[in-house]
Amino acid sequence: MPTKAFAAQSAATPLAPFSINRREPLPADVEIDILFCGVCHTDIHFARDEWGMTNFPCVPGHEILGKVTRVGPRVTRFKPGDLAAIGCLVDSCRACPSCKAGLEQFCHGPSVFTYNSEDTHSGGHTFGGYSERIVADQDFVLKVPANLDPAAAAPLLCAGITTYSPLRKWGVGKGQKVGIVGLGGLGHMGVKFAHAFGAHTVLFTTSRSKVEDGKRLGADEVVISKDADEMAKHAGSFDLILDTVSADHDLNAYLAMLKLDGTMVMVGAPPNPQPISAFSLFMPRRVLTGSLIGGIAETQEMLDFCGEHNIACDIEMIRIQQINEAYERMLRSDVKYRFVIDMASLKG
Repeated sequence: MPTKAFAAQSAATPLAPFSINRREPLPADVEIDILFCGVCHTDIHFARDEWGMTNFPCVPGHEILGKVTRVGPRVTRFKPGDLAAIGCLVDSCRACPSCKAGLEQFCHGPSVFTYNSEDTHSGGHTFGGYSERIVADQDFVLKVPANLDPAAAAPLLCAGITTYSPLRKWGVGKGQKVGIVGLGGLGHMGVKFAHAFGAHTVLFTTSRSKVEDGKRLGADEVVISKDADEMAKHAGSFDLILDTVSADHDLNAYLAMLKLDGTMVMVGAPPNPQPISAFSLFMPRRVLTGSLIGGIAETQEMLDFCGEHNIACDIEMIRIQQINEAYERMLRSDVKYRFVIDMASLKG
């Protein structure tokens, strides 16, 4: 099916209108008319080939929410008219230990990501949500709680699950002290989730202008990380710290905030290797680890949790024709806190 989209043709060219082909729905497929697509920093990395792995033309977008238009004859979970969502994955091998454990994001197959992966059905590579429609197997399509604003729910498919998954994995809850480093697209969701889980939530930020917003979003305290005295007051006191920052920064300063057996989880992706002092881990015994997204079941759990607690992203809506400007604004941290594309602007 010819489908309107926006694509980068090379690392040096801006995103522009482009036509792609979507497959006709297979027996287990769901076709979705895309209403909204969130804009993730990963989209910039791929559109500009900053990680050296982009297949061009590249149609980014893995925070997809829309309405079901057609389903294959074996589909049982969706019907035309349903709200549905697709995140970072559209398939996996389904047979490896990771897939059997519900961790499709770590598929040995490997995983088939929503864009820039080998397209095992149509050939070539997959195209993402900066497009009119998408077709995927029902096992990788998610249900959206009816009470959530669809536009604000779209970024939950990446920003939401990226922060929800590690907080769940490390058992965040009441009686714990949890730090969130950075208040951006990921960090603002980390604050919301940690607060909703009942933890004493502390935001670390370099900007005093974000103190009020941090507290509005659920932070019990806000620490200015450039203030040595403020940092010293919290040394050795955290059960877990979630680091969402994608710029180069001093990891040792945050490791010093952890108590005995405390854990720091990286979900941001700084562009350069970050130096770690062995003694930041030795004394007292601390853990530095990382997390990606979540599997399909956990992503659905996250969406259901958001529906129960009325949690969604703070967004700024844009037209698809503003996407290149939005990328530049994201690089300046000039968004609170996630851009979402109104895909009607592509169809009109």
